[in-house]
Amino acid sequence: MAKFGKFFRESVAELKKVVWPTKQDVFSSIKVVIVSTIIIAVILGALDLGFTQLFSWIMSR
Repeated sequence: MAKFGKFFRESVAELKKVVWPTKQDVFSSIKVVIVSTIIIAVILGALDLGFTQLFSWIMSR
């Protein structure tokens, strides 16, 4: 039980040393993630559509 108490106290001490991001930093990071996800989804969707059309064209010949 003493080990658990020591672990808990050390964990709390380490968490006090952490520099937490501000709300603005978090929202800025969220915007970057959402925008990059949308961009990559559009690119992959366009590639999928293009390869599907190409494969259909090849198979129809």
